[in-house]
Amino acid sequence: MLDTTAVDPVSALITTATAWLAQDPDPETRAELRVLLQQAEDRDPAGVAALHARFDERLAFGTAGLRGEIAAGSNRMNRVLVSQAAAGLAAYLLEQVDQVRPGGIPSVVIGYDGRRNSHVFATDTASIMAGAGIRAILLPRLLPTPVLAFAVRHLAASAGVMVTASHNPPNDNGYKVYLGDANDGSQIVSPDDVAIARQIQRVADTQLVPDLPRAAYETAPESVVQAYVDATAALAPAPTAQVNTVYTALHGVGWDTTRRVLDAAGFDLPTLVDAQIAPDSAFPTVAFPNPEEPGAMDLAYQTAREAGAELIIANDPDADRLAIAIPDAAAAEGYRRLSGNEVGNILGWRAAEIAAQAPGDGGANGTLACSIVSSPALKAVADEYGLDFADTLTGFKWVSRAPGIIFGFEEALGYLVNPGTVRDKDGISAAVALLSLASELKAAGSTLAEHLDAFAEKFGYFASGQISVRVTDLGEIDRVMARLRESPPALIGSSRVDHIDDLSGGFNGLPPSDVLRIVLTDGSRVMVRPSGTEPKLKVYLDTSSAVGTLAERTETASAALADLDRGMRALIG
Repeated sequence: MLDTTAVDPVSALITTATAWLAQDPDPETRAELRVLLQQAEDRDPAGVAALHARFDERLAFGTAGLRGEIAAGSNRMNRVLVSQAAAGLAAYLLEQVDQVRPGGIPSVVIGYDGRRNSHVFATDTASIMAGAGIRAILLPRLLPTPVLAFAVRHLAASAGVMVTASHNPPNDNGYKVYLGDANDGSQIVSPDDVAIARQIQRVADTQLVPDLPRAAYETAPESVVQAYVDATAALAPAPTAQVNTVYTALHGVGWDTTRRVLDAAGFDLPTLVDAQIAPDSAFPTVAFPNPEEPGAMDLAYQTAREAGAELIIANDPDADRLAIAIPDAAAAEGYRRLSGNEVGNILGWRAAEIAAQAPGDGGANGTLACSIVSSPALKAVADEYGLDFADTLTGFKWVSRAPGIIFGFEEALGYLVNPGTVRDKDGISAAVALLSLASELKAAGSTLAEHLDAFAEKFGYFASGQISVRVTDLGEIDRVMARLRESPPALIGSSRVDHIDDLSGGFNGLPPSDVLRIVLTDGSRVMVRPSGTEPKLKVYLDTSSAVGTLAERTETASAALADLDRGMRALIG
């Protein structure tokens, strides 16, 4: 007999969406949801599909916090989701402080960038945190992510929240969480992310957003920003030569703080890419506000050609990443953007030199760290200078936690040059360190291009490449990873595989991660992993040569890289 009491799936979906609508304080997402509800009630397939996309899942809170498209629904970024996250994080902080200081009051500092809804998400967070009994401190205005990371330690806060989606598409936003105290202001990792997510889900299941207590919060004084400026400017000695530089903020929030730092450090201010210097959440001049993306730096190249610039500095929209370009007559634009590995390697060399010159027992001390998918060259630097080396899982939540770290980087344009004050990637302090290096080289009659050659002559020539395969079916990534595990290759291109490290169960102290590290008998390396933020399979290729002249080293490593690239493309289809 037919069960006539079964609930129509569309009706159940409408009930879920209607309940969400009832607690949504945002007029824009409420209006959007009303339209979709009416379409679903009319059984319009498009409306039903849109509701499914927004409500079948919940935007997961993890080690990257939250990040997604701004829209209505549990699987999107909006004021309901952010309010639940704030209340859940507050409950977690109260629980943690009660375990060590019963009756203690935890604190949180909150920052926000220039993206759509960043300010309202930040103020919602501050008022809900305060209502829960947390000391909530909002930064005084829109500011770069590194300032928030700095403020967590500077204010001795229990936690920090940064509202940003970094270099994501214009309609995205996100919610990045840092922890103070024993975490030294680093981003959250497991098991804290799981515990926070559990509290957020409890709030979502048991409380309505309009019923969450709210209270007045503090606003941090400008002296917090000035303290970041002073600490960052102190990274560079007085410049010995001024470098003709172009700067772009890519419509983000980096310029005002960068200007203050450069001025305090004694550098001439750069020529600006005027069309990209002011914060603009629409990112009108770029298809994708990421300096790694094709076309993103075209206006910077044009400005640099007009100014005869010796250096281009670009920050991503929240200024936690740094891109560098140098003159190159062989490039169509007249400039070549350095890879994240190239910048990381020479900044790591600079850090090692500074460590070697520091007063002490006559040797360099500290740790150079990079993510496992970044160039192996940093280990060569550490070995040469007698420093410790740590490779970590991808993400600065891991890089920043390397014991004794004095410098860290990841190939995706992230650099940590000032771990004493900021335990996260920082595109402004990295720009100061790089500009200081360029100034020293210019005073000595050299250039960054020549310095890269000097690196290859001292440590070997390291070539890196990447294959990124976007998929529409996420199952395809799982199938490729399973195939590589079940039928491991004996050859990649013409190079024989020596061994494969499967990090899925953890490896040499690294937490479990869906990563395969393939080591070839010639010393080359291939890393394969799913992207953590996009529907992509990512493959990282690294080769090197320390034999022969610079030209011979370059040719050998480049030929090996091309062979690996062909071999991996054939393997993954």
